[in-house]
Amino acid sequence: MNHNDVGDPMDQSAALSEVMAVKGIIQDQHPVDFYALGVAGCIDRLAAPLRRAGVTVHWHTPHHGIEISSSAAALLYHVAQEAFSNTLNYAGASELTIRLNAVYHGIQLTITDDGSGFEIHAAPSGRRHGFGLLMMSIAVHDAGGTVDIDSEVGRGTSVRVTLPLD
Repeated sequence: MNHNDVGDPMDQSAALSEVMAVKGIIQDQHPVDFYALGVAGCIDRLAAPLRRAGVTVHWHTPHHGIEISSSAAALLYHVAQEAFSNTLNYAGASELTIRLNAVYHGIQLTITDDGSGFEIHAAPSGRRHGFGLLMMSIAVHDAGGTVDIDSEVGRGTSVRVTLPLD
């Protein structure tokens, strides 16, 4: 195999290094290709800065081959981007678990970390506190989905998003 072949480990490691945190926000420097990588593959790329920071990333994807619209895939990708950025910047987590499963007439993404957690109902302490989570919730609700955020100080955070597929 030469270095120009698709799937070459050197190409993959270079691609992963192009996912980085810029001003605390995890960003992929290349266009997202859901067709080539699938939703899970694209979301997994976003976890590269967490892995570089020493966070162990676990994946659970019990269902494969689910047809997801590009708009649902993009929304799940952006939810993961926000959750991963928060984990990287605030949680101090050592482990992150990502679950992507089919649910009745929908798809569900759950991202759980073992970090410091936060008090969900506490008053915002700064201008940008919670803004990303709020915008994520609005976008998911506009798409007909639901968002459940469970967090407690000292016990980590779990973000679960369910989107309809019909």
